[in-house]
Amino acid sequence: MSIKVVIFLEVKDFEVFSNTFNSDGARNARQEAGIEAEIHQGLDNPNQSVGIATAPSKEEFSAFFTSPAQQERMQSAGVQGPPIITFLKG
Repeated sequence: MSIKVVIFLEVKDFEVFSNTFNSDGARNARQEAGIEAEIHQGLDNPNQSVGIATAPSKEEFSAFFTSPAQQERMQSAGVQGPPIITFLKG
């Protein structure tokens, strides 16, 4: 059974973040992990990114999200602090 994940991130520049998120490398990494995701820019805060994802499980999402490669992608994309992550039943 898959789960839904909502991720709130503060980013330095949403356009830079979006370009990194939509890059081939990031899309391929999510696909390999079985994660489908989309991002949205905050309406009241243009430096807020909200991701909505579907993942195989909480454990698999957490393993992907905390991997060194993903942490490096987030840093290069301008993520400004720790995310707020909410897991929902699929």
